[in-house]
Amino acid sequence: MKEIVVISGKGGTGKTSLTASFAYLGGEDVIVADCDVDAADMHLLLEPDFEEKEDFYSGELAYIKQDQCIRCGKCAKVCRYDAILTIHNVFTVDSLSCEGCGYCARICPTNAIINRKPIAGTWYISNIKTGSIMVHAKLGIGADNSGKLVAKVKAEAKEIAEDEFKDYVIVDGSPGIGCPVVSSLSGASFVVIVTEPSVSGLHDLKRVYELIQKFKIKAGCLINKSDINPKLTEEIETFLRIENIEHIANLPYDEDFTKAMTNGQTIVEYSNGHLKEMIDKSWNKIKQLVTNN
Repeated sequence: MKEIVVISGKGGTGKTSLTASFAYLGGEDVIVADCDVDAADMHLLLEPDFEEKEDFYSGELAYIKQDQCIRCGKCAKVCRYDAILTIHNVFTVDSLSCEGCGYCARICPTNAIINRKPIAGTWYISNIKTGSIMVHAKLGIGADNSGKLVAKVKAEAKEIAEDEFKDYVIVDGSPGIGCPVVSSLSGASFVVIVTEPSVSGLHDLKRVYELIQKFKIKAGCLINKSDINPKLTEEIETFLRIENIEHIANLPYDEDFTKAMTNGQTIVEYSNGHLKEMIDKSWNKIKQLVTNN
């Protein structure tokens, strides 16, 4: 079983649309993991049924047991995050401000404060329209530890793939180079970088490839909307050659991407033209690169 991670240095490159298209082309051979947990949206294209659901607990938050609180106010005085609020002489914890450091609990004279693991998000196992399975998640509002939630989604997807003897796990990673991306890259067989010919696209491509190198993972690159700026496309191609990154394809700008999303479809379902053929060839090339890796 091979794990293919699709990432981008920045948002808006078409990463999720292409990942969903690859998942559709892979059909029953592919287990899908939506690891863009901060802005999960693959469900809009793959029609999951949310068959299994489980809360994800992570981190710590302070909790005040009101029956033991004597309203001394010591906790509020020592909290450097201003997370202890007083409402009608009742002390409560602002979950968005609390860092879970535990100092308030240590100075409480009546042991009225404890730390609890909060719900940081929810993860799902769904049947999708390709005849396969998708593991996906949603990070709670203001919740941290997105990297741990990504690790949970990936672990579940890989376990399903191994149990069902699937060929591939395809991962839709977060844009950027933060903790969720690091978690997405861990254990990957091959990385597909989706970029665009813009100044920020080239800059962020270089940043994300620098991160990939630390994992020593082979990478390929898709240049999406390659015809909107031929000069920058050429600069990206030069960078790929210098860094020995596999140049998978140049995809043209096409409004069918937007139309497909509006219609709740992947681009390979919506379009029967040249773009569909190019994405199909890109998927076959990625599979070949993964096999030879």
